[in-house]
Amino acid sequence: MARVLIIGASGGIGSALATACRARGDAVSGLSRSRDALDLTDEASVRRHLGACEGQFDLVLVASGALEIGGARPEKSLKALRAEAMAAQFAVNAIGPALVLSHAPALLARDRRAVLAVLSARVGSIGDNRLGGWVSYRAAKAAVNQVVRCAAIELGRSHPESICVALHPGTVETEFTRRYLGRHPAVRPAEAARNLLSVIDGLTPRQSGGFFDWAGEAVPW
Repeated sequence: MARVLIIGASGGIGSALATACRARGDAVSGLSRSRDALDLTDEASVRRHLGACEGQFDLVLVASGALEIGGARPEKSLKALRAEAMAAQFAVNAIGPALVLSHAPALLARDRRAVLAVLSARVGSIGDNRLGGWVSYRAAKAAVNQVVRCAAIELGRSHPESICVALHPGTVETEFTRRYLGRHPAVRPAEAARNLLSVIDGLTPRQSGGFFDWAGEAVPW
């Protein structure tokens, strides 16, 4: 039985991940803003909540994130960029996960395999960007990818059997994506959760610091 900690456990993907982990017999702990008053944009809140977690986990998964914040939709062009909206994107999608990663190593054993995974997005890939737009969200996800890479390097020094990765779950049918599904094929949260757990289960320490999609394929930086 694995011990799993899910940050953002009340969201569409987070709750599906919690359900899928419990179904296979894992002991799941969850933290979220709505249920636990965890504020990922507040360093003291992150420290307090993660510091209260007892024992060691086999998987710590950051499933939090936001596409629209304060009613601000993704920009169609740089002309639509607003500093406040961009700062909010970085606070939620980059700084929040970074704060979790700064405290998470204390929750992992040093003598066995453990995984730190952060849900990112393919639109955060610089190499895969062909359309432009969505500037703030793209930039925040690109930033969290860099944070994951740095965290993986540090984790490898203290926890050589552990793995730290960014994961793209694909387009998932949640409230998060409701306005933006359009022509994109999408999957239900339960299927997305199964896909992500399959990828996580197959990772090795040699893949730590990577960025992978729901099928386990590497995503360009």
